[in-house]
Amino acid sequence: MAFDSLSDKMQNVFKKLRSKGLLDEADVKEAMKEVKRALLEADVNFKVVKNFVNTVTEKAIGEDVMKGLNPGQMVIKIVKDELVSLMGEEVVEMKLLPSNEQTIIMMCGLQGAGKTTTVAKLAGQYKNKGKKPLLVACDIYRPAAIEQLKTNGEKVGVPVFEMGTDHKPVEIVEEALKYARANGINLVFIDTAGRLHIDTDMMDELKDVKAKVEVNYTLLTVDAMTGQDAVNVAKTFNDEIGVDGVVLTKLDGDTRGGAALSIKAVTGKPIMYAGMGEKLTDLEPFYPDRMASRILGMGDVETLIEKAQSAIDEEQAKAMEKTLREGSFNFNDFLAQMEQMEKMGSMTDIMNMIPGMSQKMGNIEIDDNALSKPRAIIQSMTPAERENPDLINISRKQRIAKGCGLDIAEVNRFMKQFGETQKMMKKMTNMMSGKGSKKRRRGGMRFPFGF
Repeated sequence: MAFDSLSDKMQNVFKKLRSKGLLDEADVKEAMKEVKRALLEADVNFKVVKNFVNTVTEKAIGEDVMKGLNPGQMVIKIVKDELVSLMGEEVVEMKLLPSNEQTIIMMCGLQGAGKTTTVAKLAGQYKNKGKKPLLVACDIYRPAAIEQLKTNGEKVGVPVFEMGTDHKPVEIVEEALKYARANGINLVFIDTAGRLHIDTDMMDELKDVKAKVEVNYTLLTVDAMTGQDAVNVAKTFNDEIGVDGVVLTKLDGDTRGGAALSIKAVTGKPIMYAGMGEKLTDLEPFYPDRMASRILGMGDVETLIEKAQSAIDEEQAKAMEKTLREGSFNFNDFLAQMEQMEKMGSMTDIMNMIPGMSQKMGNIEIDDNALSKPRAIIQSMTPAERENPDLINISRKQRIAKGCGLDIAEVNRFMKQFGETQKMMKKMTNMMSGKGSKKRRRGGMRFPFGF
């Protein structure tokens, strides 16, 4: 995640505070020096850092904190509250017009920030909520952008209106709105042209669209990997055309996170969405409190639960329950579980959402491609072998190993671990049905797959 480095440094600071027990003013000021250094290294705006540190220090050296039962924990709470305040305090959502009216959203941003992908992600999400969206291709300078929008629109099941590259963006928008009215479409997303840098022509085009059309929301897409440049871009766009909110992309990447902590304070505009990956489902509402918890290593249980709920198919869940009750867990079941887990995102992100897990993992790196080998092994099996693992003998293992391009030792290892999983599932079945001794039911169960 973007904040990994900052999170590690902050946790080290607070670990020292917790270990001290009672605190004095010097302890707080020393801790705030380290916090300041960590924020600056994360590319947070200097003025933002200065105000943040001064505010936290002033609150932390108050008598109620110094003489409290757990002063270290109270300082951490103050830091978290100020981080939340810095990023906007609460999630900001777009309020769409009634279904019989058109809501118009204009997406803007520099080239390479992920604008065209983001607009398709948003349209797909609102389609799933019952809206009838339309994507409008207004990047007349890059035919590839129009094709990209059409491809992404097809993937999320949203139509794309385009007139090629021979018309002005404002003309395309006007025709798109006529099309939308004629076809009962109530949500229009305008994908405007991106440039390598901000220029007068770019701003004039956006101003022309807003002058001709009543845009309900102007959303700016900025790349979190560009740090303070993203903040500067956001300020310029807001000053020139006015933006209602920001979409911060590539927050799953190896970035320092300064943009997320600076944009609201510098521009006054909220971060409304966070792009957390390449998939068209990898777009989340931006929750300042949850992001602050992640930065401080406190996890993010709410987002983890939401991801699990969206990833788990109800019919598959019922089928799995039946499988558990019958004790018939096979390779098809395992493959289905892998696919649902992958829908939740990378294992690294999932671990970061579990409170305290980042500290326990330390410097251990999680291989997010770890499930590729089990998948390859299972996909090299026949349908009968997947249904009935007991069929797989030595000669079948040799064929499977050859089919998936792995050594037979790895196939044997997987088969052994799968056998342990089957035993675990039978144990769970016995527990659900009330079978087995009390001693056995008290025993802990571990998931044996070590890939």
